[in-house]
Amino acid sequence: MNDTRESENRLSNCKSPYLLQHAHNPVDWWPWCQEALTQAKQEDKLILLSIGYSACHWCHVMAHESFDDPATADVMNRYFINIKVDREQRPDLDKIYQTAHQMLNQRPGGWPLTMILTPDDQIPFFAGTYFPDTEKHGMPPFKDVLRRVDEFYRENPTQIREQNASLISALNSLTNTASSGDDLNSAPLDQARRQLEQQFDNEHAGFGKAPKFPHPTNLVRLLRHWNATQNTGNEDTRAKDILYISLQAMASGGLYDQLRGGFFRYSVDDVWMIPHFEKMLYDNGLLLGLYAMASKVFNDRSFERASIETADWIIEEMQSGEGGYYSTLDADSESEEGKFYVWEPEQVKSILNKQEYSLFAPLFGLDRKANFEGHWHLHRFSSVEALATENKISVNDATAHINRAKQKLLSARDTRVRPDRDDKILVAWNALMIKGMAQTGRLLREPKFITSAQRAGDFILEKMFVRGRLYANYKDDSADIMAYLDDYAFVLDALLELLSAQWQSKYLRFAINLAESLLEYFEDKELGGFYFTAHDHEQLIQRPKPMSDEAIPAGNAIAAYALARLGHLLSEPRYINASERTIRNAWSSLSQTPYAHAAMLDALEEYLYPPHIIIIRGNQEQKTKWQDSVNSNFDTRTMCFYIDNNEQELNSAIADKAPAADNNIAYLCSGRQCFPATNSIEALLTLIKSTDKNFDAQTNK
Repeated sequence: MNDTRESENRLSNCKSPYLLQHAHNPVDWWPWCQEALTQAKQEDKLILLSIGYSACHWCHVMAHESFDDPATADVMNRYFINIKVDREQRPDLDKIYQTAHQMLNQRPGGWPLTMILTPDDQIPFFAGTYFPDTEKHGMPPFKDVLRRVDEFYRENPTQIREQNASLISALNSLTNTASSGDDLNSAPLDQARRQLEQQFDNEHAGFGKAPKFPHPTNLVRLLRHWNATQNTGNEDTRAKDILYISLQAMASGGLYDQLRGGFFRYSVDDVWMIPHFEKMLYDNGLLLGLYAMASKVFNDRSFERASIETADWIIEEMQSGEGGYYSTLDADSESEEGKFYVWEPEQVKSILNKQEYSLFAPLFGLDRKANFEGHWHLHRFSSVEALATENKISVNDATAHINRAKQKLLSARDTRVRPDRDDKILVAWNALMIKGMAQTGRLLREPKFITSAQRAGDFILEKMFVRGRLYANYKDDSADIMAYLDDYAFVLDALLELLSAQWQSKYLRFAINLAESLLEYFEDKELGGFYFTAHDHEQLIQRPKPMSDEAIPAGNAIAAYALARLGHLLSEPRYINASERTIRNAWSSLSQTPYAHAAMLDALEEYLYPPHIIIIRGNQEQKTKWQDSVNSNFDTRTMCFYIDNNEQELNSAIADKAPAADNNIAYLCSGRQCFPATNSIEALLTLIKSTDKNFDAQTNK
């Protein structure tokens, strides 16, 4: 690749690491901007829209094969206005054009996403993903495709106009245009539970077949379902088993970085052995909190280990000096996917002593055939207990040997060329990690994780919340791109978890500001629910109102969930009503495919069975005892806030609901009903259980 200044294109002025990867292509790239759209219209040139992200392996392949190739670039520059978009910075564009790809091709898209748009209205009439530079696997060369597309555009204007009109009509039909006036009920909760069991892989765990994704929102749904049935004495053991087996398979397989912690994006096989090696902040934020909760309900040390190792990795490698969390680690290093992570048995032998190797090799498959392109990627094939018995040593001694082996190999791995890190800071993804980190710190009594979450929360408040508006992206000491629904909703949800981990009144004030902004800038006042873009956002070919989950939870679902929780905490009916209106707007699609709306089901569950709000006022020396008691009786529908009597500038609604007292005192409300205060932990726990007696838990029976 030519790196001279003369070869730089317009992307050299961008901040996105992904766009900068293409700044030296011979392609005459534009970022998405009005100037590029205007030029396409004036010159009657088709728009070639290419969407990807910095850690995307196939994006790198297509860049090397086609975008670095002068002959292909010449075709692109001659016939098209070429626009490159970072999907992580512009999720609005990605959502719209991925949906369009699905409609045009009747199959899901992916990255790199390649769209050809008409110049006057930016409507796509041709869509694809990766195209090779030469004929491969029955696919024609990219430059040949481009020539044919331009020729078709010139020769078939009427057909393209008709197709574009049909596509726009189909896109508009996706935005919910009606809200349910019927009584909301628990039927979708029951149905989703059955659907998830039907999709469960009974042989290898998880859902569906390869490529196999973690689907944390589905697993959280199972956890909440099982937890609810526990509270009523009608335990759904099948939901418990599906959850436990899936969590075990993922944490013991190659999806998990067995040396350092952290989860890769997905498994390319059914057995969770070989991953696609990129690490995404959002996956790890969602899985971090899930494994922390699972470690409590299952009392499982392996889940606790996965949580702690992942949180430690995030702090050490993915948290900036300013406090925000970075976005991704690339799948590739030295132009090879997974090279940083894989091993050779002889190499491992040279690093470990004989005893360590005799345990480590069978545990992680080094005594078997290579499992990744002639190399070995670590995947658990045995247990420490079985190996200890086989080697006639204690489990403690075997564990110590394996831990020393892991540290030696980690030190050796750290000398390798590392995968690139995308160091932009995205608010929505940061919020998912803040919530997961705060949950882990609270549930596992690890204060450093709470501190990490607070640093990231403070960073967003101080650097990315400007004049009452949130910004989505931070890079090179500045914030840009007005925030989307996910940013506001996810941060609001994370702030409630931060308050539960360690109360600071500034986080409640921030949460209220975000809730008000959601209602002002994003709410559909007529039908309910929230648009993905703000009312003053750039007008695009569609304005999505996403209700179903993707790799991350739906923004509408988290908005409904968090607004209701904040509303119950503050006794603010506007927030609770906005949450209900969102669920009603989602009801039609929610009822048709409940399993695809797992996060919205959490909001529905708490609409039907409002959460317990516990506020404990007292002194810091008593805090741990009270919090541990509440946490030991884990309940997904319980929020507990410990507020020191000396807390300054306490919100008046909180002060009125839970006044300070000389000794520790707990105030419990469930929905719109509050109970007499108590200064006894035992009495508090009894009171919580008594409020569950009328809870009509969802079951699969």
